[in-house]
Amino acid sequence: MNRVTATERARKELDALLTGKGMAGDTRQFSSEFARLAVRRLIQELLEAERTDFLGREAWQRKPDRQGQRNGYEPAKLKTGEGEIPIELPQVRDSERPFHSRLRERLGDRTEVLKQLVLEAYVRGLSTRDLEEALTDATGGPVLSRSGVSEVTEALWADYQEFQQRSLAEFEVVCLMLDGIWHTLRFQGQKREAVLCAWCILSDGRKVLLHMALGNKESEEDWLAMVHNMVERGLRPPLTITADGAPGLLKVIDQVWPKSLRIRCWVHKLRNIRAKLPADLVNEVQAEIYAIRDAGTYEQGRELAATVIAKYRLSYPSAMACLADDLEASLNHLKLPARLRQLVRSSNGLERAFEEERRRSKIIPHFFGEKPCLKLMYGVLARVSGRWTRVHYTATELEQLITLRASLGLAPWK
Repeated sequence: MNRVTATERARKELDALLTGKGMAGDTRQFSSEFARLAVRRLIQELLEAERTDFLGREAWQRKPDRQGQRNGYEPAKLKTGEGEIPIELPQVRDSERPFHSRLRERLGDRTEVLKQLVLEAYVRGLSTRDLEEALTDATGGPVLSRSGVSEVTEALWADYQEFQQRSLAEFEVVCLMLDGIWHTLRFQGQKREAVLCAWCILSDGRKVLLHMALGNKESEEDWLAMVHNMVERGLRPPLTITADGAPGLLKVIDQVWPKSLRIRCWVHKLRNIRAKLPADLVNEVQAEIYAIRDAGTYEQGRELAATVIAKYRLSYPSAMACLADDLEASLNHLKLPARLRQLVRSSNGLERAFEEERRRSKIIPHFFGEKPCLKLMYGVLARVSGRWTRVHYTATELEQLITLRASLGLAPWK
């Protein structure tokens, strides 16, 4: 007898998509497929919760005065803007009155409203009251009890917890990116907390969100705890690691992955250099610094940097000191195949995701606690990272990466 619920089957399909296993090749259709599977997942959870409300007990509970028994599912379909979505309608037997899904009856063909609801639920982590009111607006009347809605929102939190605990041993990381974003938590007296994030480019070209964790101040202790967590879950040393100039993070990288190539984020470096130059000279000097960043080889980059530093050292010592600081790490991206250089010379992939997250969370200036903050962040970043385009390496580029990895004394991926 198959005891896997329809909700569990829908969840597995969505998980396969979010982890890159549910789509082969280019993921340009990710957004549409995400919407379709996410709608299906939430509808199934709502239908299951509706049956639980009707019976007055969970599937594993036994009550002498029970009102009926669960009796499997009947296949059905919903028409949406993303095409027909297959669903499974829960059935009940041996009940005094027949069980009919109020959600199915009231929803009809108005699934575009539910589509928007499910995207907001995944991206914002709606509260129980938000979701209950949204369901009422979408269907024209109350569908679930407060406890039923709570079960649905807790399922969203469970997705994040599974993400945090999954094994990382299968990921062959070429380029690892680390960065953080700050949020204010109201329950801690308006205290600002950093959400630390890690994403990567794999040897097969996929881009994957690896980990998220709440940190106090992006401190060395916070980053060390996060990195150790990933290592304990099987993450092998990456070929390169891109990060900003935060001293605590740099110490952690040197301590945990001393053989990997560390790449200093150029977005942060250029921002710091521009702040130290007069406004009328920024464009002129910046053009010369871009030439350093975009040099053909590591050696050429060093030569150009030496020329620019000598040229402006006396006039603008602070800006040139910033350029010279950690110069080797700033040029390490030039040791990679040209296809990868623009992708790894900054943590801009995360920066763009953070901008998306800020647009969606601006109506929530202060989170009420750690849980809604992390749920929102996970929903946004999982969704945004799923739209990243796969890198298609040539055989020559793969060989270059393998050779570079060996020259650094790192174990081969396979």
